[in-house]
Parts: sequence; C-alpha cells; structure tokens
Amino acid sequence: MSLRRLVLLAFLFIGTGAYAQPLVTRNVVFVVSDGLRWQEIFNGADPVLIADEKDNWTEIPVLKARYWDEDLQKRRAKLMPFLWGTMAHEGQVFGNRTKGSLASVENNQWFSYPGYNEMSSGVPDAKIRSNSFGINPNITVYEWLNQLPELRGKVEIYGTWGTFHEIFNEHRSHLVVRSGQTLVDPNDQSPRGRLLRELYETQVPLEEPDPSDAFLHIALRDHLATARPRVLFVGYGDTDNFAHMKRYDALLESAHHVDAFIAELWQQLQSIPEYKGTTTLIFTADHGRGKGRHDWIDHSVKQPGSDEIWVAVMGPDVPALGERENANPITQAQLAATVAAFMGQDFRAFKPEAAPSLFEALGVKH
Repeated sequence: MSLRRLVLLAFLFIGTGAYAQPLVTRNVVFVVSDGLRWQEIFNGADPVLIADEKDNWTEIPVLKARYWDEDLQKRRAKLMPFLWGTMAHEGQVFGNRTKGSLASVENNQWFSYPGYNEMSSGVPDAKIRSNSFGINPNITVYEWLNQLPELRGKVEIYGTWGTFHEIFNEHRSHLVVRSGQTLVDPNDQSPRGRLLRELYETQVPLEEPDPSDAFLHIALRDHLATARPRVLFVGYGDTDNFAHMKRYDALLESAHHVDAFIAELWQQLQSIPEYKGTTTLIFTADHGRGKGRHDWIDHSVKQPGSDEIWVAVMGPDVPALGERENANPITQAQLAATVAAFMGQDFRAFKPEAAPSLFEALGVKH
C-alpha cells in the first residue's frame, strides 16, 4: 500500500472518531446543593458569621468545635470532608475566585428556577423571571437523553423542591420526577414506606410542602437498592432554606449533611457492579449569595456575588487535578452539554445554541 494511501486512511479514521479515546463513564450522577456559596466551599465557616451570637441558635463554642479551625485547609475539610478528601483528591474543583478560578451563571436573575433551567438546558432563558414561572418550555438535557433508545426510562430526577416537576416538564418529558410531595412514595405500603409517609406528613416543613434533605437521602438510598438509573439528577434544598432564615449554624449543618449524603451515595454506587468504576459525579450549586454579615442570607441581581458558583467533578475519565487555580472561566450553562458528553452524546447537535461541555476545561480525553 502506498504512503499516500496510508496517510489518507489515517485521516479518514481520525475524522470518523476511530482513534478517539473511548470514555469509561457509563453513568452520571448530578448533585445540587441549593444556594451553597463558594465562600463556604473553599474557605469553610466564615469567621464573622460563625461568631454571631444573635442569629446562631447553637452555642458558639459548640459550633466552633464542629466547624472552626484557624487553618483554612482544615476548616473547609471539617465542613465538607468528602468534597475535599475524595472529590478534590480524585477529581477537580472549580470556583475559588481568590485563586483565579471563576465559575458563574449566565442568566441575569441569579436565583433558583433560572439557574436550574440554565444548567439543564444549556441556555439561559430571559423569560424566566420567577420561581413561579410554571411549566418550563425548554427541553433539558435530561429529557433529550431520556428520548434516546438506550437511555429511555433510565433518566431520573430526585429532589426536595416540588418545582422540579415544572422545571423538568415531567408531562412532556416523561421523566421520573420524585420531588416535593411525591418524594415519599404514597404507594409504598411496607412498614418502612408507611413510616416515612407518616414522618413526612407530620413534619413541620421549612418550605411548604417540600421535605427536608434527610427524606431525599433516604428515599434515594432505598430506590438505588433496586433501581439502576443511568443518569440521575439530585437536588438538595436545606442549604438555601436555612440561609434565607438567617440560620448560619443550620446552614453549616446542612452543608455538612449534604457532603455526608453524597459520600454515602458514592459508597453505595461503588458497591453496585453496574456503577463501580463507571460513574461520574458532578456537584454544584444553582446560584451564589450576597456577602457580609447581612447580605449572605439573600440572592438575586440586587445581591452582588449571587452569580458566583462552584463546580466539582470526579469520575474515571476526569484527570485528578484537584483545586483548579488560574483556570479559564467556566459557566453554569456548560453543565448540560457536560452531562451528555460523559454519556457519549453531543447535546449541541440537538441544540446548537447550548454552551459547550466542560471537557476542554477538565482535560478529558475523548
């Protein structure tokens, strides 16, 4: 065979992706802790807010024993031990603005519904200006993946916020959406199912009618004991609720619990052959919050900093680069195409206006 023909065949193979490195990932778990600031993620407990005797109901010495250390590295690890002990060690974390790593939302509202739409559809929607917007007209990456023959019925949404039913447009998308009042299965008549239902119906919710993060964790853990979704979205809400209530002590507890829930979820997944070594985990927030003694409780365009988020990614295809410094800026809109890309799919082929995936930023070879 002539040299010219060999070169031509090489280009043909490259052009068709024959030489592309196949991904190991076969499953994606995408987790959101609503409104959890990058400041707590990278710096741990705020020295001013943790010492506020007026708004912390927990005694300050007790609170500091749990979450304070003069050493920043130890302090943030006290708050989020799985994030810093496992995810940062085996994957990557973006969003520490003090180290030149910027992660931001692109929508111009800086609160929940616009954020969840952006991270799921890949494009901010200027028409979404309220958490009560109603049914989302935009097709999310989860709906699109659920339409693929190999993933139909294997894409699921779990969360505490009842509005996820509208954000993910369950009637059109045919996605499994278990959130708000439907999180605890009313058809489960087992002793455990009846107990969970009783607890849910007799709790005093932080935001009616949404259950707490603990209910979500138990429901999800039980579900994964028998079900095998390939793409799973998980939305925790207590971090945002307690921040709005100006309970910094409860915010710290909620963040710490979310970290523990994810650690247990990851351990559970690694014990299941279908997930072990083939699952990528993405962990982020839908928006940031304000700064200072008073403004940290709220978020919107009126609170500077509410557009600032963070993103952590870990999986078999993600180089272990740890906490990113002086990295190219990334956006929330890139997360939709990233979920698809880890599943070997090109979301932008369906929606060209969607932001590109984070593969280049992560250094994923594909």
